[in-house]
Amino acid sequence: MPNPSPPRSAVVAVAAVLLTSWVSGCSGDSKEGDLTAQKLDWKACPTPSEAQGGGTAPSPLPGGTEWQCATLKAPLDWSDPKGDTIGIALIRAKASGDPGKRIGSLIFNFGGPGGSGVATLPAFGADYAALRTRYDLVSFDPRGVGRSAGVKCENDRQLDRFFQQDATPDDTAEQQALLRNTRTFNAACEKNSGKVLPHVRTTDAARDMDLMRQVLGDDKLHYFGISYGTELGGVYAHLFPKNVGRAVFDGVVDPTQNVEQSSLGQAKGFQLALDNFAKDCTSKAEDCPIGDTPQDVKDRIARLLKDLDARPIPGVFPRRLTQTAATSGIAQSLYSKDFWEYLTEGLEQAYDGDGKVLMLLSDSMNGRSENGQYSNITPANISINCADDKPRYTADHVRSKVPEFRAASPLFGDYLAWGMVSCTDWAVPGAAEHPDVSAPGAAPILVVGNTGDPATPYEGARAMVNALGKGVGVELTYKGQGHGAYDSKNRCVQGAVNGYLLEGTVPRANTVCS
Repeated sequence: MPNPSPPRSAVVAVAAVLLTSWVSGCSGDSKEGDLTAQKLDWKACPTPSEAQGGGTAPSPLPGGTEWQCATLKAPLDWSDPKGDTIGIALIRAKASGDPGKRIGSLIFNFGGPGGSGVATLPAFGADYAALRTRYDLVSFDPRGVGRSAGVKCENDRQLDRFFQQDATPDDTAEQQALLRNTRTFNAACEKNSGKVLPHVRTTDAARDMDLMRQVLGDDKLHYFGISYGTELGGVYAHLFPKNVGRAVFDGVVDPTQNVEQSSLGQAKGFQLALDNFAKDCTSKAEDCPIGDTPQDVKDRIARLLKDLDARPIPGVFPRRLTQTAATSGIAQSLYSKDFWEYLTEGLEQAYDGDGKVLMLLSDSMNGRSENGQYSNITPANISINCADDKPRYTADHVRSKVPEFRAASPLFGDYLAWGMVSCTDWAVPGAAEHPDVSAPGAAPILVVGNTGDPATPYEGARAMVNALGKGVGVELTYKGQGHGAYDSKNRCVQGAVNGYLLEGTVPRANTVCS
């Protein structure tokens, strides 16, 4: 099982195509110079592909602005820029304000890794209306994602089984089954997408963004990165410090941690979010339907998960709600305070033997649509993480760490500890222990940390500021709940972010919003 770290797109439930659909048959006559001079053919956006999550073509923004889509040609292998190319899917909404005050393009990455920016940006387009007064809003499917040489591993029926497996094994037989299923999944990725797997590292995506900047006609890259998008932005700043324009990192990944440290941090973060959820439910004037005290709420959830491990209950027919599905559904609901009411409803129903709501939340986490089709968010997530991350963890190592993870989170500890075996049998070696984001000479980057963030704990913001280097990272703290801060609609946060992106006003370091 991958770590439960989907992008914000998964929170709003948006959702692989074979490599051969997107790797062109170019012989070797493409030159990097030609690629920087290419002209994008912007057209009305098509219906999202299955790999992007399916659904309908994006609706116009308030005021009637239409979304436009295009394909950027980029080298498959950046070490061989004259070789084969792939298509990078782009989407944009043109700036709404005075053309004379337009700054350029503002490129978004919503995280994951594995989230389709082409599918996600329209879902949030209205939230960025202020930013669109001076920017074209632009996002993209990073390589390996959606329509950008999307990684394909198992089919939909196989993925149903993959997500139903026991991801928190209790004995040797269950551990062997988890490792066997992981090897089968990873082998399917190599079989179906082997040519692209070595070329989906974050450094490759960062180079794509610099090509994107040039083709869009901008001297500097103006950027808004959320969750994993902050890691991608940091890597870009490291590779191209002089090309950094106005940039914001929100929901910040700690770039100094390896996989184990990051997974342990997530265990603590999700436990904190669960604690806050339980306190919120039991502090209201009306009775909390899932417990009398915060500890009672958590104890009942623990009993539910233990029962589901032995006896799954009906979920979304014909599937049953397993312990693993319930755990991922609970984790999904903690990404946003707006989802807490669904968690309460889902738990209340599960206690009565109905697992549908928790399973729908789990499906949202995993990129499964109502028609049973999966986006490629999980194959892309695993492929990018495994290409980036050097550590490979054995079952013996994980077993030795389970007590520490369980102490950090009785509910999520086992789940996150065993998620570390995802890359153990991966076909491509990992690049590094952790990303290098040092960016001396870069323009200021606004780094926004949320004290209640479950997926990217607050401490990551300070670590990112320090790693970027003196005079680059500017920290802003939001005392709130959920993953990320800008879309909380907190006026202080949005004022600081908008002030920097629109006017170039850098907020005072260590500003606190609540």
